[in-house]
Amino acid sequence: MAFEEAKIRFKGSISPVITPFEEDESIDFKLFKRLIDWHIESGSHGISVTGTSGEPSSLTIEERELVMETAMKTVDGRVPFLPGTGSVNHRETLRLTKAAQEMGADGAMVIVPYYNKPNQQALYNHFKTVAKSVDIPIILYNIPGRTAVNLEVDTIARLAEDCPNIIGIKESNKDFEHVNRVLLKCGRDFNLYSGIELLCYPMLAIGGAGHISATANVAPRQVAEIYNAWAEGDVTRAQHMHFAMMPLNDVLFRDTNPAPVKAALGMMGKIKPVLRKPMELPSKEIQQEIRETLMQYALVL
Repeated sequence: MAFEEAKIRFKGSISPVITPFEEDESIDFKLFKRLIDWHIESGSHGISVTGTSGEPSSLTIEERELVMETAMKTVDGRVPFLPGTGSVNHRETLRLTKAAQEMGADGAMVIVPYYNKPNQQALYNHFKTVAKSVDIPIILYNIPGRTAVNLEVDTIARLAEDCPNIIGIKESNKDFEHVNRVLLKCGRDFNLYSGIELLCYPMLAIGGAGHISATANVAPRQVAEIYNAWAEGDVTRAQHMHFAMMPLNDVLFRDTNPAPVKAALGMMGKIKPVLRKPMELPSKEIQQEIRETLMQYALVL
């Protein structure tokens, strides 16, 4: 796929699908396939797996490859497939990104390495090496709250200029000035995706390409509708959806993602609410708050 074509195709709500587990914490591939079908049938414009919501740090590298392969076969070209291939480990990131290309993924989303806190030159070298190792589109993933380091605007701009296949970035950055400057420095055709739920609509307003929202795991139709309304020029409907989704967005982040999301999906009968340690479900009090909120959206009875 030509990179300019990918910029056009990779728009809308790209759902970051969770990894469902059995009670023994093995991967439940049957439910995983069912979830992907549900997302696509609900109007999601793309599918991503093994990003933050997919608990990648709790999976072995072999499990990550198997999850990616299973997802790609299930998507079967119906929408763009952009697996998360980033890791704290540079060599693992190279291996997973190359695997994404070899299995036929439409692109790859690569997170800033977490825990290590590389400086900006080190981040530039890391991402450039990864991008140059493949011929598929790359979406950078900046989430300073989880990685402890911010991918600065100048570094993003250097990467966009030096690596033609780096076509966009998922910004889970609450600094709205930062994301504005990303488009200013990288060009308005650089694909900017919101990874912050309350910024999904605002980022569209400044020229964003869409969003990769954890909330889509619970309400894929509604999250996709925010983009659809905006794309159709119905600003009032987009604004309405933005505010209508705020209570659900808030409750799904009362604990660390994806714990509240998995609790919600368990209540909805979509999965067994199991996380791999060290992650655990939220407290009973938060779970009750989640259930009451899901009832308001008619997502549970």
